Amino acid sequence: MDMTKEEYREYAKRHAPRSHIRRNALRAFLVGGTICCLGQLLLGFYTAHGLDPDAAGTAASISLVLLAALLTGFGVYDELAKFGGAGTLVPITGFANAVAAPALEFKTEGLIAGTGAKMFVIAGPVLVYGVGSSVLYGLLLVLLGQA
Repeated sequence: MDMTKEEYREYAKRHAPRSHIRRNALRAFLVGGTICCLGQLLLGFYTAHGLDPDAAGTAASISLVLLAALLTGFGVYDELAKFGGAGTLVPITGFANAVAAPALEFKTEGLIAGTGAKMFVIAGPVLVYGVGSSVLYGLLLVLLGQA
């Protein structure tokens, strides 16, 4: 089949799957917003029960991590991610999922070689580059006399 570049471009355009960007953006907004609202509700709950704002923030963060890890373990977080896409990448719950999912996937290889070794397969590079870049940024601030 001989086609010019323009004919091929038109052919590919006709046969390419349609993008559902509006639907995906709305779903991501709803899921991510719901996770953030849950975090805010937890913060208010812990503050109302006598914790100071710093301790309430820590308790809310721990609760979100625990909830995300549990939902990952029960397979619910994956279904939520299929529906909400990028909305499930809200940093704290997305990180908990990134740690728990590989640990569960490799649990058959044992606690040390499986769960322990594979737990940070996805999240490890994020930690390494995050910590490394923050150290470089701190050194730069010290050298420039901004710290």
